[in-house]
Amino acid sequence: MLYVLIVHLIPNKNPRYNRLFWLTEVAVLGMMVSFPIQGYAAISIAFSTLHILCSYYFVRLAWKDHKEVSSSVRYLLKASLLFMLFSTIGVWCLGPAVATLGQTSAFYQIAIQFFLHFQFNGWFLFAVLAVFLNQFNAINLLVFKRFSKLLIVATILTFALPVSWFAFHPMLLWINGLGVVLQVLALYYAMLLLQPHLRFFFVETSKLVRLLFRFALFCLVLKIGLQTLSLIPQVAEMAYQYRNFVIGFIHLIMLGVISGFLFAFIMQSPLVKHKSKWLSFAVYSFITGFLTTELLLFIQGCLYYFGVGMMPNYYIWLLIFSTLLPLGILFLIFNITNHDSKTIKTT
Repeated sequence: MLYVLIVHLIPNKNPRYNRLFWLTEVAVLGMMVSFPIQGYAAISIAFSTLHILCSYYFVRLAWKDHKEVSSSVRYLLKASLLFMLFSTIGVWCLGPAVATLGQTSAFYQIAIQFFLHFQFNGWFLFAVLAVFLNQFNAINLLVFKRFSKLLIVATILTFALPVSWFAFHPMLLWINGLGVVLQVLALYYAMLLLQPHLRFFFVETSKLVRLLFRFALFCLVLKIGLQTLSLIPQVAEMAYQYRNFVIGFIHLIMLGVISGFLFAFIMQSPLVKHKSKWLSFAVYSFITGFLTTELLLFIQGCLYYFGVGMMPNYYIWLLIFSTLLPLGILFLIFNITNHDSKTIKTT
């Protein structure tokens, strides 16, 4: 999705993007099949290496071709692409980590966290913010510079928290604390930046699109709020000890913030038929699936923390509510394909 949206911002499309896209998809499918079967081994390494090399080539093309977008959007795009490159250092470290210290070593775990942190909080987040900001004209550049620089520094500093889980040092908590404070300041400047535009922007969008953008923005604020709670040592320790909280936080970023924005971007496309009950079902199904699974993860994490144990039928309920997520996406695809086929017939 991010690949397509970034290419969509380019006025003159290079045909190499299309070939590179499908080669990247082959790498994704290869990783999807090989990793669950054999883990970190020859075939999965080959596909992951292909994916990284495709990503590098995409960065080279996109960096060169995005000269005609606004300076603010270009700045966020370049930051996202650099974070993508930066995150792959963690992947390249996995092989040496396994060969020298094994998969249980702190080096191996930190390498994984390095990749995940700068993918989710760097590459993905900055890319969706770039696409989102591209919809606004005449933004305050002074406020934007403060927002973007604070968010970049905060993203780097908050990596100290996952490092502290495997190689604890009191200084890491202070570094994470500084990153969290800078992130809150970045949120403040983001609100100043968007405030003059959001009211008019929401007036021009449909009810479902407004809902999705508000949902994504709320999840972004909640993400920063939860990271702020990590300033409390007991909360930071609890997040590491109980896996449900970690998974819930990852889902908040990926399903709430990133997928929420992506869902809204798709809804703005002329491919989507807005006067359709299936579209409403798709949106509400996805949001309901997200909220209920997040609630289940949080409740089960609290039960573990207070020593109560497993809630009745926890995995069954998690499975049932999780199905609402792909169901929502499937109905969105059905809306697009059905609308597209009707458009072709009428033309």
